[in-house]
Amino acid sequence: MVRHNNVVPNSHFKKHWQNYVKTWFNQPARKTRRRAARQKKAVKIFPRPTAGPLRPVVHGQTAKYNMKLRAGRGFSLEELQAAGIPKKLAPTIGIAVDHRRRNSSLESLQSNAQRLKTYKAKLVVFPRRARKFKSGDSAPEELATATQVQGDFMPFVQATPNVELVKVTDEMKSFNAYAKLRLERTNERHLGARLKRAAEAEKEKK
Repeated sequence: MVRHNNVVPNSHFKKHWQNYVKTWFNQPARKTRRRAARQKKAVKIFPRPTAGPLRPVVHGQTAKYNMKLRAGRGFSLEELQAAGIPKKLAPTIGIAVDHRRRNSSLESLQSNAQRLKTYKAKLVVFPRRARKFKSGDSAPEELATATQVQGDFMPFVQATPNVELVKVTDEMKSFNAYAKLRLERTNERHLGARLKRAAEAEKEKK
């Protein structure tokens, strides 16, 4: 028996650890299965692009992510109107539409409208029935040379800002930013009173 006031030995070595081991030997087979599924889907939706419908370029929500660009749910009705595409025609030619979206800036409206115009210029429309062409369908010569777009099409690139290096001058070093901020804050606070005083002085002078 163990001497003194010690813990009673109760080591557990029968935890059946093999029941909790997770193996991942099916990953190569899953990779093959995913590839086969992608190829099957591409054949099924031919000649449409494999990436799905065209989506707009939007800014992320909140101050943390709003400088980043991402793909949106769909183009707004204002963007479609600016590009000259009817809202009922858009989903039939591979353009995602989100009727709830509103354009809060003219810049994004113009960039997405231009994106739609570029897409429309590149678009090849196949007839619903072979040998039965309608207005809006592409010419037979274009159909013969058309290929299915694999992966992302019309990808957007995040613009990197240009950083200009300048030499630090003595004037920059002597500038007191804190004092300048305090002064401007005081000027803003007293602006109304000063304008009122100036108006009264002008009135007395007259």
